[in-house]
This record gives sequence, structure tokens and C-alpha cells, in this order.
Amino acid sequence: MKNKNHLYLVIPVFNEAEGIYPHISKLVQYIDEISDWKIDILLVDDGSKDTTVIEAKRLIKTYDQIELLCLTRNFGKEAAMFAGLQQAVSNTPDAVIVMDSDLQHPPSLIPKMLNLWKQGIDVVEAYKTTRGDEGKLSHIFANSFYSLFHFLSKIELQNHSDFKLLDIKVVHAYLNLPERERFFRGLISWMGFSSAKIPFTVEPRLHGTSSWSITGLIKLSITAITSFSTAPLHIITGLGITFIILSVITGGIALYDKFMGIALSGFTTVILLLLLIGGFLMLGLGMLGVYVAHIYNEVKQRPHYLLNKKDTILKEKKVKLRDVFVFYTECHYLGRHVGLFPWFNEMGSQQKYQC
Repeated sequence: MKNKNHLYLVIPVFNEAEGIYPHISKLVQYIDEISDWKIDILLVDDGSKDTTVIEAKRLIKTYDQIELLCLTRNFGKEAAMFAGLQQAVSNTPDAVIVMDSDLQHPPSLIPKMLNLWKQGIDVVEAYKTTRGDEGKLSHIFANSFYSLFHFLSKIELQNHSDFKLLDIKVVHAYLNLPERERFFRGLISWMGFSSAKIPFTVEPRLHGTSSWSITGLIKLSITAITSFSTAPLHIITGLGITFIILSVITGGIALYDKFMGIALSGFTTVILLLLLIGGFLMLGLGMLGVYVAHIYNEVKQRPHYLLNKKDTILKEKKVKLRDVFVFYTECHYLGRHVGLFPWFNEMGSQQKYQC
């Protein structure tokens, strides 16, 4: 009998105690109808403060295909997705889907995504045709961010979401990118693998509320823009050149008036110019500070996340010798020349000869 393709669902959760059990139960019922795929679900708890972990453990007792990965604190959704993708790779699936737990990413799209993957598409992206029950202010903020991001980085992400199917080679490529501060949507588009888009309508949340705050969204926006574009730094240079030109013109006019004996009465103008220039200088320093902070965070090389092994519940993996060999051949060059996976350098050659 032909082996089924293996799909892994990575679902980050944070303070979802109210809705995680009914939402994931409904998701399981839906994917059970997809008979030609073996589908596993990984819940990644991003340091929830409520009873999300307890509810997730209830799900594991009810459904065999669910696993739980717990982080020690709230590292952010980007880190939770990264952790989930790392765990997914260790299970050697054919493809991975990243989605939210609140069913606003409709499970009904999964068969369509899988069909496109079978046609050779590496990345299947779900994009929003509406933004659900978001307020007008959030809608304006999102559109402004995507327009600015596209203008500065030349990467189009309008109405994109984290709801994506990734071929396993795309997941490997994403995990091998060296940066610590990540913007998942931008990096997946930046890598340039073959892709297709599927529209979906964001349904109202049945339980709970969004854990995103305005501050968190602004911070993510700044990280995204400064990670993909140095244009803000060039804007500072452009402003500097502009003020030099204006200073030369203003100074020339002032000297002409002085030599012609015309009384100077521009005290208010001088104060306004000083305030304006001072404001732009502070803005420029702040912009430079953001990029310096990026460098600082990259140089520290802290891990993306830390695991709470006490609450983590993973299946016991049965690794075939062939899978070890394939993983070794993919990672041996990286481990030898970049210094990652150093244990491959010792066990790799032995395993290779055994194969």
C-alpha cells in the first residue's frame, strides 16, 4: 500500500483558554475527513498566563494526533512559529501549514492548499479579502503599514496572513536563515519559492479576543520595515542635504539684507527653524538607534526561545535510518562549515558508512 503524505499543522497559541478546546476539536474533525494524508497538529504555547496549557493537555488526551510544545515565557508569535517549524522538521513531514487556533484561518482551505502542493507549488499563501471584525482604526493602520512596507522593501504583502502551506524544503530554508529578529510573512515572500494565493474571508471570533495590542503591532511593524529596508537611513541623508541647501539659501538672503542695511526681524523664524531642525535630528538619531538595536540583538545571539520541558508533550519519534542519512546529507555541509549542528561532524561519518 502506498504511504500517505505527511502534513504537520503548526498552531501558535497565547492565552486561548476560552476557545482552544472547541476550536481545535472542530479542526480535528475537519482534517479527519482528509483521508489521503497523515496529519499531525502541534500546539505551541507562547507562555500563556491562563489555563491554555491545561486545555491543550485535555485535547491531547482526546486526540492522538496532537502534540504540545511549551515555551518558558511569552517570546512572541514569530518565535513561537519558529519553534513549531523546528519541531515539525524533526518529524520529516512533506509539508507544513502554519495557522491560528481561533478558526479565523478556515480549515476548509486546507484541501485546496494540498492540491496546489501536489501540483508542485512550494508556498501556498492565504490572503484576506476582508479583515473580519477589526475596527476602522486597525484597518487604516494595516493598510498604511502594507503600503509603506511595499514602498520601502518592494515586497508586496497586502492582506497577507500567517496562514501558509510550506513545502519542507521551504521550511529548511527558512530555519537556516541566520537572523534573530524575524518577520515570517516577509521572509517567506523574500525567499522567492514558487507560490500561489488563495483568498479567504476572516470570520468573527467565536471565543475570546485577539491578544495583539497596538503597541505590539507597532513594534512588529518597525521590526518588519527595518529588517527589509535601509531606506529610512537614506531618508535621513536626504533630509540632511535638504537642510544644507535651505541653510545656504537662508544664509545668503540674511547676508544680502545685512549688507543692504535692511533691518533683520526674523527671531520667530530662527526659533521655528531651530525647533524643526532639532526635531529632525532627534528623529534621525532615533532611526539610527533602531538599526543599532537590530545589530545589538543579532550580535548577542540569544536563542529564539527556551522550552518549558515540564509541560511539553511530544510523541516518541521512530526515526528510520534512511531519514537520519537524508537529514545528515542535507546538514553536513552546514554543520562542518558554519559550525551549526557540531555533533553531526562526529556521528555523521559513522552513520554514513552504516547506510
